Amino acid sequence: MVKVGEYEVQEGLYYHSEHFWAKVEGDSVRFGATDYGQKALREVVFIELPKVGDEVSQNEAYGTVESVKAVIDLIAPVSGKIKEINEKLTDTPDLINNNPYGDGWLILVTPSKLDDELKNLMTFEAALTWYQELAKGG
Repeated sequence: MVKVGEYEVQEGLYYHSEHFWAKVEGDSVRFGATDYGQKALREVVFIELPKVGDEVSQNEAYGTVESVKAVIDLIAPVSGKIKEINEKLTDTPDLINNNPYGDGWLILVTPSKLDDELKNLMTFEAALTWYQELAKGG
């Protein structure tokens, strides 16, 4: 974990420009919101996730998250079929705020075009540079 300004950037993840992350775990990919994303939202109060078996497409919305500040779409970092959703978020959506890279993960998918789509995401190193620009207000 590296701190850039007030934001934590986790190693071993791929980053989407809409402030979501993807972690390759064998033949699955776990999605979550970045620390920057959850801090921008502030207090998360509700989350709407799709169902297991649904398909998601890279750069497309697959659910919503509501905070005291706004309602935003959850954007898929990669395409695939949903294998698992984080059921804990139904009762405790603020896990996204408390632990965005751990217990606050969103969904787990079986990717359909992983090699091609990872090229569209930022690596950890690229994300560090991006967050340094965001921290400067750029």
